[in-house]
Order: sequence, then C-alpha cells, then structure tokens
Amino acid sequence: MTIYYNVLVIGGGLIGSSMARAIKSKSLAERIYIADTSPEACGVLRTLDIADGVSEDFNDFIGKVDLVILATPPSVMKTIGASVVKAMKTGAVLTDVGSIKLDVAKYFETFMRSDISFIPGHPIAGTENSGPAAGFAELFQDRWCILTPDEEVDEAEVKRLSDLWEAMGSQVALMDAARHDIVLATTSHVPHLIAYTLVGTAIDMETVTRNDVVKYSAGGFRDFTRIAASDPQMWRDVFLQNKEGVLEVVDRFIEDLSALKRAIRWDDGETLMKHFSKTRDIRRHIVDAGQDTDKADFGRES
Repeated sequence: MTIYYNVLVIGGGLIGSSMARAIKSKSLAERIYIADTSPEACGVLRTLDIADGVSEDFNDFIGKVDLVILATPPSVMKTIGASVVKAMKTGAVLTDVGSIKLDVAKYFETFMRSDISFIPGHPIAGTENSGPAAGFAELFQDRWCILTPDEEVDEAEVKRLSDLWEAMGSQVALMDAARHDIVLATTSHVPHLIAYTLVGTAIDMETVTRNDVVKYSAGGFRDFTRIAASDPQMWRDVFLQNKEGVLEVVDRFIEDLSALKRAIRWDDGETLMKHFSKTRDIRRHIVDAGQDTDKADFGRES
C-alpha cells in the first residue's frame, strides 16, 4: 500500500531509522531516503540497507520528495528548519517526531510557506538505545502517535499522514500543541527528569559508593537508570523547550512529594496507603490499555 511516492527522513537515529525500516518493509512509499550529518551514521545506514539513498546533505533528496520527516533533536530542527522549508517542493508535507510541539510550531510559523503543509507529530515510542542500529520496524506497533496540525492545514493531508502512521502500526490521535505539551510533561518529561535526578543523587551520596550503586541495584533503581540512559542532548532540548509544562508538573510533584514526606515523618500510614492504592490503580489502567505488560520490571526477566 503506497501512501507517498518519495519520503525523506532527516536524522537516522532510533526513530528515523525505525520509520525508514517500517516504510520500506511495508512498501508505504516508492522510495525512502535518509539524510544525517554524521558520516559514521551514514555509513551504518548504508550497511543496514534500509533506504534507497543515504547522504550527509538533505539537499541531495529534498527537492523530489512528497514527505519530509524531521527526526532530529529539537535544537537541530531549529538549526536546519528554515533551510528545509525553503528547499521543499510545492505541495510537499513536512512533519516531525519531536516530543515538544508548541515551541516548534511557533518557530516554524515564522518562515512556513503557504504552498506546503506542516503537520507536527510525535510517536510515543522509543527505547533507551539510540543510533541507526538501534532502530526496528516494529517500534511503533500498538503505540500512539499524536498529530498537532494547525486548523488551516488541508484535512486530506492530515488523513494521509495519519494513514501512514496507522500503516506502521500506530494509533493516531489529534490534539492541539499546548495540550500535547502538558500531557507529555506529565507522562514523559518529568519522569525522565526525576530519573536523572535520582540516579545522580545515588551517585553523589557520600555514604554510598558508585560500586554499591551498581552492585546492589534492585529492580526499581535499575529501571530508573534505564530511563536516565536516554539521549542527553535530546532531553536537554526537551526540558528547555517545554519549560512551562515541565515546571508546572514539577511544582505539583514537589507538593505531592512533600505531603508523602510529612506522612512518613508522622507515621501516617493511612495517607500512604491511600496514595499507593490510587497509583496502583493507574498501573492497572496502563496495562489494560496495552501500553505495557503485566510483568513487573518493564517486562524483563530478572
């Protein structure tokens, strides 16, 4: 089922290479191209043979493609965005896969052309691994992809891009960019910030050595390190570009953590039980929604 004729993915990391794999394996485009500024990444991508062309310069392909997918960190999007838009052919569609939508949308508004369509997107999928070799075609299977198109964008183009994501295995939801950012601050961004903080705290504690942290890591802490192993550049960009959403959720988290701290200090077991029961119920809903397995420890065997 061909949905687009020619597709260009800019950024050959986990998400970009996974999209190329999925598009190629399911024949969703006549030709799929990948551009990445890293010579090493391009070398790996050529070896993987998941695209019809690979280059360090997106200009080698962009003038002939119907869909351009920005699969780079947010800061890189802002570096190349204007050049990408200028080089696209009339009638083409531009989308991205970043986890920040409002800041990016406002940026692209300053130079967006009227003869192309911009449909921001965010596949809620990933692993702690990065780079071209980490990708796999099934990454998006049974995961959500959120699209945040402007009201003026052609509905037919939104439907076409939605069809592409659904063909790659995703469920598609439409929402405005501001709502997306506060939802993701709650479900992804602040959890990552907490993971980075907790792992850093454990390493910096004077009474606990680095060897202790590694040797005696139980399931809970080990899974925090999994989250904290994510791409540092990408998450730096996420926190700075979704500043308002992240700070709003962090403030609420601090209030709730302080309440639990008081309950522990004053032996208030009833408050602890109410809170733990409530959060356990959320876990059941996540499993029932198919967003994780019912196995403990992220589904891994001990």
